[in-house]
Amino acid sequence: MYFYVDESGHTGPNLFDAAQPMLYYGVLSSRMNLDVVAEYELASLRSRLKVPRLHAAELGVGRLVSVVPEVARLASKFDMRFDVYRVAKPDHAVICFFDQVFDQGVNPAVTWTGYWTPMRYVLLLKLASLFDEELAKKAWDARIEPKDHMALPVLLEVCAELRARVGALSDARSRQLITDALNWAEKNPSEISYNVASKKDMLQVTPNVIGFQSVMHGIADRIRKTGKQAARIVVDQQSQFNKAQKTLAEFYRRANGFKASMGPGMPVADHTKMPKVPIEFSSSVGSAGLELTDLHLWIFKKVMERSSLPPELMALVRVHWRRTQTDEISLKAIETRWSRWFDQIPELEEMSPERLAAGREIMARDEARRMQAVNAMKGQL
Repeated sequence: MYFYVDESGHTGPNLFDAAQPMLYYGVLSSRMNLDVVAEYELASLRSRLKVPRLHAAELGVGRLVSVVPEVARLASKFDMRFDVYRVAKPDHAVICFFDQVFDQGVNPAVTWTGYWTPMRYVLLLKLASLFDEELAKKAWDARIEPKDHMALPVLLEVCAELRARVGALSDARSRQLITDALNWAEKNPSEISYNVASKKDMLQVTPNVIGFQSVMHGIADRIRKTGKQAARIVVDQQSQFNKAQKTLAEFYRRANGFKASMGPGMPVADHTKMPKVPIEFSSSVGSAGLELTDLHLWIFKKVMERSSLPPELMALVRVHWRRTQTDEISLKAIETRWSRWFDQIPELEEMSPERLAAGREIMARDEARRMQAVNAMKGQL
């Protein structure tokens, strides 16, 4: 299998550009090397339009109309698949805050179930409801600031403001858990390891790299479904994030074959089909596959943003629609995905007395552990 990866909506560490709130990755795949088999026909289209490459944003709808039906024909001819992965950038700032501050492995005021089971998503969404854009910006600024003396005071300010807003939550248990976790973080900010250690590490926590995790898992899914190994993975060349993407891809390549549970009810970390070939970088000027990826991504992005497109462009979407894989990292996607999971939980009366008793005993032990940490913190006041 041959894979071609492009991105759109790139704003680097600036997560709050109102014009580009979403980062997109598009992955085009085929059993054939598109750089070879599609080059002749793309050269003809370039010649027709008198351009050195087919770049959707430069061509615009008017000129795309004249070439996209031909691209749709190529998509069918070479049995292409197109997948889209998105990251809601403002939401990423809030999710990062939760992952650092509410990590039960470092913050003992958080319940075990509040981080290592799907209950984490309930707690995350409750916490997220307390953020506005200004506070999310502060949390993100502290996250990407490598100097502790500058980052930690901002972290404390964010925690204090969130505590002041906790009263807006309707249920007492959420108010208690979030307040205790924020209090502990305020009293022990250096234990949280909230901010990055260097500017280099900052790249690793941006949506570009987080979204690239989805790309790698998506490629593994395609390998799993087709039974074919990756022959090449070509990523669009851009200076800022290629090195971080390469580091992540190498990590996954070394993790090939690894599979483990992330906790009861949680997704399985499945790296069994991660690609074994190293990724490579290219400009779309030298890659017909990346040219095609750019055209696909521009059109799919417009559709996902509910823009109106002429039928000539929608023809390309129809080729792929029933077989396109999509994934999204956002608070809305988390709520939608896990609401369905919680709806399937059996009612208490449907559980056996033994199972209920065992569950309550585990939760009582964890609450005792948690309260020990909370009381010790209060003793420091």
